[in-house]
Amino acid sequence: MMEKSNLLCSSMEKVNFRTKVLSRHLKQETPTLNVILQSLPCLSYNPPELSETAAVFDIKEMRKLMDGHNLEERDWFFGLILQSKLFNPVRRGGKVFLSPDYSQSKEQQREMTMRRIEYLVEHGFSKDWLTVKGPEDELRKLALLDCIFIYDHSLSIKMGVHFLLWGGAIQFFGTKRHHDKWLKDTEDYVIKGCFSMTELGHGSNVRGIETVTTYDSSTGEFVINTPCESAQKYWIGGAANHATHTIVFSQLIIDGENQGVHAFIAQIRDENGDICPNIRIADCGHKIGLNGVDNGRIWFDNVRVPRENLLNSVADVSPDGKYLTAIKDPDQRFAAFLSPLTSGRVTIAASAVYSAKIGLATAIRYSLTRRAFSVTPNGPEVLILDYPSHQRRLLPLLAKTYAMSFAANQLKMMYVKRTPEMNKVIHVVSSAFKASASWHNMRTLQECREACGGQGLKTENRIGQLKGEYDVQSTFEGDNNVLMQQVSKALFGEYVAAKRSKKPFRGLGLEHMNTSRPVIPSQLTSITMRQAQFQNDIFCLRERDLLERFAAEVSQCQAQGKSKEYAFTLNYQLAEDLGRAFSDRAVLHTFLDAEASVTSGPLKNVLDLVRSMYVLITLEEDAAFLRYGYLSMDNAAIVRKEVAKLCSELRPHALSLVSSFGLPDAFLSPIAFNWVEANAWSSEQN
Repeated sequence: MMEKSNLLCSSMEKVNFRTKVLSRHLKQETPTLNVILQSLPCLSYNPPELSETAAVFDIKEMRKLMDGHNLEERDWFFGLILQSKLFNPVRRGGKVFLSPDYSQSKEQQREMTMRRIEYLVEHGFSKDWLTVKGPEDELRKLALLDCIFIYDHSLSIKMGVHFLLWGGAIQFFGTKRHHDKWLKDTEDYVIKGCFSMTELGHGSNVRGIETVTTYDSSTGEFVINTPCESAQKYWIGGAANHATHTIVFSQLIIDGENQGVHAFIAQIRDENGDICPNIRIADCGHKIGLNGVDNGRIWFDNVRVPRENLLNSVADVSPDGKYLTAIKDPDQRFAAFLSPLTSGRVTIAASAVYSAKIGLATAIRYSLTRRAFSVTPNGPEVLILDYPSHQRRLLPLLAKTYAMSFAANQLKMMYVKRTPEMNKVIHVVSSAFKASASWHNMRTLQECREACGGQGLKTENRIGQLKGEYDVQSTFEGDNNVLMQQVSKALFGEYVAAKRSKKPFRGLGLEHMNTSRPVIPSQLTSITMRQAQFQNDIFCLRERDLLERFAAEVSQCQAQGKSKEYAFTLNYQLAEDLGRAFSDRAVLHTFLDAEASVTSGPLKNVLDLVRSMYVLITLEEDAAFLRYGYLSMDNAAIVRKEVAKLCSELRPHALSLVSSFGLPDAFLSPIAFNWVEANAWSSEQN
């Protein structure tokens, strides 16, 4: 009975409650609330420059250190494209931003890329890029390419293919007859070149390409042929729509003997833009990024080119069909034909760093004005970057970007001052830095995208779009994993040569192998971890130990009858660890060199913090330090705490550090500035 009574009361209470609600609704009465609601003030944008502490170092001096060279030419370029509607200026939140319109179709993006190239060439952008030689001219070219990468990856790749790959191949592989005939027209964009190396069946393994070229002594012509579908040239930038000529990499068959890969000039379109006879071209289709580049596929159906179209600085064929070369070793000859790829890796390393800078400058500026939650009851919302967890997401990546920037600058200096004796070193260093920088860029962009929340998804805010645009860097001009294995093979060769000759290590930064093995303290302290000596020691220890392990494992496999190449394949994990160890140590050395050039005390102090963050975050994130015992578990825990401490110390410098990138406001995005006004209804109506 008691249960039924309770149920009845409960039912009646619900009925009474609903009756009262309905009655108020019908009478349009306003219920009396016990809690008085107060309207909250609307959020407003406050520029971080007004709230953040002033820079303790000279931002202009830091920018000089970061960009490294040709600041006036960079600023000239920024002004040049700000003057033209071709670069799609858009006003948002009271500022003008420049970025390609990625909502355009693939065909429209390609057309705009071509129009922009023509505008730049017309305004002297590429003047002396190919016809005047010298380190200063090459540095100017690399500086301007940096700037193009900041604006649009498609534009930079299209120009890079034409000037660096097509033009570079004629410079490197050609002789005077080629230089006189082709370089001026290439520089003036009268002809439009592309670079036909990769095939459907072969990308990284260039030695295995299947395109075949024979020589017809009766006509003095080479005959280029695509013998099978897997031999079609694939991913050839510029081929689908615009290129008039191409460099064809092909196996050269003379008197039935394969002389290996050689390079030839072939015309693929006439002056009217029509495809030449015996040439077939197809589009590679829509991509996840870089749709402003017309990647195409090419088939050669017994295409005849003059004997003079063989790029003959490495090897030649006489009129009567005799093969001539001063480089008798086929391996050395093949290596010489890969030299143009070095310029590509140099520019990729630099461009990846600038892409990461755009992501970080945007995400950090946004986090200095965007607030979320409070840490006390009814307290004010907190700036996102004041949360330790947010600092931990972005500031270590900021430090790594600084380190990669110094590495890219030094790589460029090595490249423009190169001599034939330096080719091997440049190949190894460019392979390592290209892989490290492009991997770092993709990771940075992903973290920055997430750190900006939903705003990171908007194309106009650039970060998400940059991920798709730059993803290709992990695989083109050499797959990153393959490049790192090449680095390890080169280090192995240096190790074996030094041991056999019983001479000291010399080159590739391996001189530290000549000294005693570094000893790491059993108990790390904050003071120790921030010392450059400790940082250098632990990076050198890792590289040294991994090189010794790798050499021992490969030698053991060889002793068991396995080939050296198969031994490398079996020990790929050690090879990957070693490649990263080499790159990290080499990057650190470029950082130390950059610091050594600084005389300003405040600048040195902040660089010391940034370098320490770069080293310690590497110690924390690379499992090799624990895996091989360079750090004990206790020391690893100490390192992690020190990273958090460094985050809090770098936090006051965050705005100054990203401002030092020297990126004009127009190349960032609306959320880097007044994101409230940029998303206001009034802005939408305009």
